[in-house]
Amino acid sequence: MQVSYQSVGSGAGLEQYIAGTVDFGASEAPITDSEDRMKSFSGAYPFAPIQLPIVGGHVSFSYNLPGIGDQELSLTRETYCGIVTGEITQWSDPAIAAANPDLDIPDLPITFAHRSDGSGTTFVFVNHLDTVCDSWAAGVGTSVEWPVGIGGQGNEGVAATIQQNEGAIGYLSYAYAALNDISSAIVENQAGNFVEPTSENAANALLDAEVPEDFALLIPDPTGEDSYPIVGLVWVMIYQEYEDDAKWQALREVFEWSLGPDGDALAEELLFVPLPDPLVERIQEVFDTVNAG
Repeated sequence: MQVSYQSVGSGAGLEQYIAGTVDFGASEAPITDSEDRMKSFSGAYPFAPIQLPIVGGHVSFSYNLPGIGDQELSLTRETYCGIVTGEITQWSDPAIAAANPDLDIPDLPITFAHRSDGSGTTFVFVNHLDTVCDSWAAGVGTSVEWPVGIGGQGNEGVAATIQQNEGAIGYLSYAYAALNDISSAIVENQAGNFVEPTSENAANALLDAEVPEDFALLIPDPTGEDSYPIVGLVWVMIYQEYEDDAKWQALREVFEWSLGPDGDALAEELLFVPLPDPLVERIQEVFDTVNAG
């Protein structure tokens, strides 16, 4: 069985899903207010979208700062809000120094790297910014008008910008940053604690969340003492009906494998967060409602 995966970003992926040109799509941005959202795309609307969580993930502030070695950068809410809005432009800013008294941070201009394509990673990131940053004015979406920075296509484009520019900082899927050895910051959460972007801390943010009936769970600023603050789910988008029963059964096997023990082990290895069993049981029930053949 083969799945053709294209990392085109959630915006393009959702457009292909809604146009009916793919068998399924995936996104870190759920379809909310379905009718209005889907009317904004061309294609095979109207139909009832089915979006099902497949795994949890989180977004990191990743950076390139020479001279600090393996020491980790700490970012308060004040500092990272200032960086993304352009109010803090130098690494020598007193607010950054105050949060990192033991680091010899170089006096470099800050280059902020962001996605240029429609992206679920962007959605998770700006959904958090819109909640915690008073001066954030660009709103929430898979694409926004960034007040500052350099755009890159996909996680790989943002990563390249960070790696090629000393003094750069940007946002990445943490799994991508960690597996490519790109340093990521410790960030302040709602409880005022500085937490590392580990899978365990991301899982803490999802522990007590009540997933709504349409599975479109958003946690823009989790409250837990040890919760990493920039987290989200990855959803697969499937159809209510498939003409080919064999194709649907093949798809279902892929999803059930992904949600089972083997998939969970791979998710953990790749620094994502497996879903809890009660949520998986709810997802299985939805699989039973799909019509095929």
